[in-house]
Amino acid sequence: MNENMADKKNKQIIKRGVSMKKLELKFNFNLRRMLIWFLILMLFVPGLLSFFVEGGGTVETIPISKAIGEVKEGKVEKVEIKGEELVLYYPKVDEQIKIKLSRLEPGTSFVDIMQKGGVNPEAVNIDVSSQTLSKLVIGFVSLVAPILGFGLLMFILMRQRGGAADTIFGIGKSKAKLFAKGKQSIKFTSVAGVDEAKKELEEVVDFLKNPKKYRLVGARTPKGVLLTGPSGVGKTLLARAVAGEANVPFFSMAGSEFMEMLVGVGASRVRDLFETAKKTSPSIIFVDEIDAIGRTRGMGGAVGGHDEREQTLNQILVEMDGFTANDNVIVMAATNRPDVLDPALVRPGRFDRRVTLDLPDISGRKDIVKIHAQGKPFDKKVDWDKVAKRTVGFSGADLENMLNEAAIRAARFNRKEIEMEDLEEAALRVKLGPEKRRLQSPRERKMTAYHEIGHALVGHLLPGNDPIHRVSIVSRGMALGYTMSQPVADKYQQTMSELKDQIAAIMGGRAAERLVFGEMTAGAASDIERGTRIARAMVIDLGMSPLGPIAFGPVREMIDWGKVYMEPAKISDATQARVDTEVKKIIDEGYALAEKIIKVNRKKMDKLVERLLKVETIEQEEFEKIVGIKKAAYEENSIN
Repeated sequence: MNENMADKKNKQIIKRGVSMKKLELKFNFNLRRMLIWFLILMLFVPGLLSFFVEGGGTVETIPISKAIGEVKEGKVEKVEIKGEELVLYYPKVDEQIKIKLSRLEPGTSFVDIMQKGGVNPEAVNIDVSSQTLSKLVIGFVSLVAPILGFGLLMFILMRQRGGAADTIFGIGKSKAKLFAKGKQSIKFTSVAGVDEAKKELEEVVDFLKNPKKYRLVGARTPKGVLLTGPSGVGKTLLARAVAGEANVPFFSMAGSEFMEMLVGVGASRVRDLFETAKKTSPSIIFVDEIDAIGRTRGMGGAVGGHDEREQTLNQILVEMDGFTANDNVIVMAATNRPDVLDPALVRPGRFDRRVTLDLPDISGRKDIVKIHAQGKPFDKKVDWDKVAKRTVGFSGADLENMLNEAAIRAARFNRKEIEMEDLEEAALRVKLGPEKRRLQSPRERKMTAYHEIGHALVGHLLPGNDPIHRVSIVSRGMALGYTMSQPVADKYQQTMSELKDQIAAIMGGRAAERLVFGEMTAGAASDIERGTRIARAMVIDLGMSPLGPIAFGPVREMIDWGKVYMEPAKISDATQARVDTEVKKIIDEGYALAEKIIKVNRKKMDKLVERLLKVETIEQEEFEKIVGIKKAAYEENSIN
């Protein structure tokens, strides 16, 4: 009964908040419209006043001597003196003509000048009027109107950005977005490939829906859940699913939205966010990209530190686990950099649970593809198992993008269904980029073909490598060609023998170039970089060398107060020379092995190159017809 009363109370608060927001938006719109018209009026007021005060007509400027002469000759009907200026009125012809004279010297009058010029002032119709007040009015309006207009413009712009939270009076207000019950279409059924993470979050949602079940056994509400993992695996999507499933208010905010140029604003927004969440508890607060404010304190010292960020972080620490009770408010956060977070933030009592999301395995990729395939027409011949095997290393975002690219390609060719060919091309596009038809000379094309077949042949004949899926000399991205391998199953470990076989396959392209052409090309630059990176990791990180299981690279250290930094390698010059020698030895062995395989299988290589130059792309089935089926076990391999 109490839960129903609390639910109704939350609904009333949310409904009242939405109604107030609508009224505020309507009021802001009408106010902005009135202010815009007022601003336009302010811009034209000085000109209008000047026009009405000075009058209309055609205005010219003449020297004072010419004016005296024309008055003396009787050409002027009337003379009007306005302060320090004169206006001469000539008899009407077609229109009234006014001639504005140059300014008189201070301390002189036009009457004195006429007398000196031989003109009797009494014979001339002279009208004297003071312009002091009108000039003061015009000057005042001309000064005030632009300032007032600029102030109104800034006010409108600030209101336009996002309501009261963006004005100087509401800068410390939280910018969190509220998601009410029933407003989110994404549920847990919309998320796949992260089953363990879903179970953790389903438990959190159940905790909020049925708190009595857990309190009966003495369990307390988890205060925080930290979602970690690489980009694109579905951290934010899972949070949106929680918003769709939870029967409680859900406040979402990005870590960067707490930060502002003014010191203290971030901490103020944190306080406002938690106060709002407590009023509608039970509730959930979600902070996306929390590493923007949760980095380890004191890392930058006096030069690189940011007091505003540290104040914001301190306020979050206090709100999550301080003296003030914070029951029934769960904080969720997402980041792909958990290593840089402050230890005080991720300790138990603040973020009690750390949910790690990894790249999906083959079954997870199947489920993800099925979700994103809904609403798209696919050909019946599409093999989803093959698609799942083909997309090893793809994140959920990559898979969604792949299906979208496949649909675009099908529409481009005016097909009503997406075919397997579209999916293959879309997978390549996502991983390597679009095709580029480069104009190559026959010699360059042939060298590219031998280079790629060198990779493929060595990789195929060494069991530590994955089966070759495709070899092509069609350029993609910066590469003139590519060799793709396809794992039989997802791998989570690699042996020393497999790493050495990978280096040999990487060196296969350079070995084929030198054997056939007696030359070395610049196309092997990325291969050399990859091979060296693997060999160096084997020596300095993995202990796979005669130097033994010793870490020769930078070491991650923890010092006082939980600060984290990378301890540089403390090795002598002699030891560093031995490390370099072992790295070179691994590379040389891989190159020698690749060269041996290519020499022994030269005829097969020539046959593959001839076919590749003809068709530009060789698939796995055709490749294995020429070379033979790949040996699966490393012990079964033999080089003839």
